[in-house]
Amino acid sequence: MPEQHFKKVFIFLDTDKHASPFDVLTTIDVFPDAAILKYEDVTVEDAGKIVYDTMFPRGPEGAKHTKIFINGRDFKRVNEILEKIKLCVFPPFELAIIVDPRGAYTTATAAVAKTLELSVEKGFGNLEGKTITVLAGTGPVGQTAGRLYASEKANVIITSRSLQRASSVATEINEEFESERARGVAAQTPEELGKAIENSEMVLSAGAAGVQLLRMETLEEYGNKCKIVADINAIPPLGVEGLKSKADGEEILSNIFGIGALAIGKLKNKIEVGLIKRAAEEPKGVFDYKIAYEIAKKRVLEKFEEKNSREAESEKHWLP
Repeated sequence: MPEQHFKKVFIFLDTDKHASPFDVLTTIDVFPDAAILKYEDVTVEDAGKIVYDTMFPRGPEGAKHTKIFINGRDFKRVNEILEKIKLCVFPPFELAIIVDPRGAYTTATAAVAKTLELSVEKGFGNLEGKTITVLAGTGPVGQTAGRLYASEKANVIITSRSLQRASSVATEINEEFESERARGVAAQTPEELGKAIENSEMVLSAGAAGVQLLRMETLEEYGNKCKIVADINAIPPLGVEGLKSKADGEEILSNIFGIGALAIGKLKNKIEVGLIKRAAEEPKGVFDYKIAYEIAKKRVLEKFEEKNSREAESEKHWLP
């Protein structure tokens, strides 16, 4: 009997009323011959039923070619769906699961990787021991970035309009890494925001689209220790006043360098493609922000290796 060849299938489970076309289109561009199925306004109970019906029809070998993509703005429900699916799958019926709630994971990993890249490029070193403020750090991108910075052994300040929310996220990060690397602060007024960044070497603005969080005058007054400022918001007004969306390491104030949303977004798209390809290659496993950051960090390191190799090759031509 000839060996059966299974078509690759991506099944999107979205918590929103309408599934985002962004990730569907990205997946189609990566795998034009793959089949795409999407379910919208998915509850945790729905997810369990869908996954059971996904696991069995093509048998264990077919399951290896069937991928689940969990998405949506409801960050809490996305993670509850993930936990539900983990309970549903069992050998030999296991699936590769991609998790990127409305792009939060790939955006956060791109932002952290870009700040790491620029820090090394400018001679400021890696992230370990640095103090980094994440503005609006209780949203999906902010929470994820905070965790990634903590994983790099940075000291993280999480801001929110609510001290309770900021402190709650900081506590979760500290419990995860069994450390006291994160702390939450309430920051809404320019003075409060200034106090939140005054001892930080880096600032990441992770707020909602069209919401300005940091004024230039606040950065000038309180950012004496600041070296790098990044912003994920590409919709005016931008999250950081005076930081252009296309900025990719330009000096925005004396010895303060900026990374804009479009520069972050360019890397984010590459990370998502890498995440989809990685999940497609593996028969099972969870492909979330941790795997996304592995992909992002690898790209950054490869970029430096290529740069160093070119410089070394250039120096050879000048040697007598």
